[in-house]
Amino acid sequence: MDPVSNMISAIKTALQVKKETIEIPISKFKVEISKILKQEGFIENYSKVDARKMVIKLKYRGKESVVTDFKRISKPGCRIYVKSKDIPVVLRGLGTVIMSTPAGIMTGKDAKKKGLGGEVIGKIW
Repeated sequence: MDPVSNMISAIKTALQVKKETIEIPISKFKVEISKILKQEGFIENYSKVDARKMVIKLKYRGKESVVTDFKRISKPGCRIYVKSKDIPVVLRGLGTVIMSTPAGIMTGKDAKKKGLGGEVIGKIW
């Protein structure tokens, strides 16, 4: 299975059972995605445990999760690429699109501002 899909599944499962933290295998790609999730307010924090693992601290409002859903869009078997003008908007701006562009991993809003297209990794709201 795809490592990013595993990360998304781990986050969704942990949110369903109200866990505070999850531990997942580390990669540069996952660290960049975690950085965006923290910047956009979907997780509390993330940290590197050692060379092989990272911990993500999930965020809740009272007893409810901040994240309603997290979906993988582009998959290893079917990559989805868009031009800057075709970047999708999630729930009229309430959600975030995570993209891989030539300038690195960024949100759909940032990619649109910079005029960059790329691969749509996923949507979170």
